Amino acid sequence: MNSRNYKYALLLVAAVSITAAGAMSQAYAQSVEDGMDGYVKGTSGIYTGNPHECWFDDGEGGMLPCMIDTGDTAWMLTATSLVLFMSPGVAFFYGGLARSKNVVNVLGMTLIVMGLMSVQWVLWGYSLAFAPNADEGANMFMGSLDYAGFNMVSAWAPIGELGACHDTWSAAYQMNEFKEGEYCSQSWPGTVPHQMFAMFQGTFAIITPILIIGGLIDRIKFSALVIFVLLWGTFVYDPIAHWVWGGGFIGGGGLDLDPDLSPTFALDFAGGTVVHISSGFAALAGALVLGRRLGYGKVPMEPHNIPMVVLGASILWFGWFGFNAGSEVMVDGITVSAWTVTNTATGMAAVTWVLMSWAHTGKPSIVGAASGAVAGLVTITPASGWVGPMAAIIMGIAAGTVCYACVAFKNARKWDDALDVWGIHGMGGLTGAILTGTLASPHVWDTGDGIGAWTGTAEGMEQQAISIIGAAVSIAYAFGITIVILKVMDAVWPGGIRVTPKEEEIGLDLAQHGERAYVNE
Repeated sequence: MNSRNYKYALLLVAAVSITAAGAMSQAYAQSVEDGMDGYVKGTSGIYTGNPHECWFDDGEGGMLPCMIDTGDTAWMLTATSLVLFMSPGVAFFYGGLARSKNVVNVLGMTLIVMGLMSVQWVLWGYSLAFAPNADEGANMFMGSLDYAGFNMVSAWAPIGELGACHDTWSAAYQMNEFKEGEYCSQSWPGTVPHQMFAMFQGTFAIITPILIIGGLIDRIKFSALVIFVLLWGTFVYDPIAHWVWGGGFIGGGGLDLDPDLSPTFALDFAGGTVVHISSGFAALAGALVLGRRLGYGKVPMEPHNIPMVVLGASILWFGWFGFNAGSEVMVDGITVSAWTVTNTATGMAAVTWVLMSWAHTGKPSIVGAASGAVAGLVTITPASGWVGPMAAIIMGIAAGTVCYACVAFKNARKWDDALDVWGIHGMGGLTGAILTGTLASPHVWDTGDGIGAWTGTAEGMEQQAISIIGAAVSIAYAFGITIVILKVMDAVWPGGIRVTPKEEEIGLDLAQHGERAYVNE
């Protein structure tokens, strides 16, 4: 090991030690013996003192968590696991698309990002994205550190205000009869524990930077990726997640163009803006900053393992039901509808992409079918809670045609976004965000939410405008801040963040890891 690698290893050990020390201090602060930070031993769970969680006084000096719905919680444990399973799906999808000399590096980058973001989310990411900020003006842009280290994030109590169980908005969907005198949360997502919701959101934070890898492969140093992911997750993903889902200006009424009309926020049911627009345009920024791969456009760089590509796409298709249907964070008609439109749009997009490639090249591409399926999954994501099956077919056709055209445009411009993250995720997410504002139907929700421009009403036109503005702001922010992060890192990183030409020629599997995917004896 050379001296530079020793330095990296020592820095990593120091970072882990500091993290461990911080975690130990947080664990001590949460001990039931000393009662620090409002923690006191109760008769069920440990009272967090979080005013945004649902607890009630048992009349004997103890605080008890409000009831949760075990069916909803069981579904969310499943949905969360499905979304986490999507990350290995991306690894197989990207790994198959990569060249054989770099596949270990691609799989390894995916795995390390899973580890990094799992820890980042618990330590500070969830807090920045979802902890309410006491300053209402600041809360429009960033959360607080109140939930750092999952402080005040209960595994027992749900989020929401205290009230009688039979008065909850979800009571209409339950077959069981609520017990008289019991207490439940009165707001969404009040049927599952706070920590369950936090970890479901954590799987989104994990997969988003993983998607960016597709624009950086064959070129970025593994050590640089580690730091980039932590910086990007903190300064790009967490703020955008807060803007859309954590009470910020995109999802919290800051884009309300006409207070006299009902739409007040951009519609993003499961992450078209938060996950796909942010990662897609970040990948494009990374590809432009790193520059083209050696031999780009001159030597073959075709997928080395198409069965891996198909396996990865299939895992993503399977896991995406947790992604979209799980975003209702309970089980009701919206959950079922989201599942239905997700599958419909994906199938239509896969067929559309194959037809496009067949017409364009004369052959029906199987890699194209896999790419089309992913494009359909991406495009339907923001709309999955707001549209019906026929609209899903329209969105599937749009996904197949728009994303195929964007990939062709990218190739013509010679942007070396190696695995088409921008064309599929960035532009698929943008297409989905725009069409959500167009096709959202008030007939999907019994509350009448989701008035799209297709209704021809003033409300629908406002919803369309809000969706476009929210997407545009997210594009500008993700693209711009990603460039800043990479440019600064490249300036201060020893030798820059790109591997040497010799390492690139050998392949990153051997140059960065000393390992090979395929050993022929």
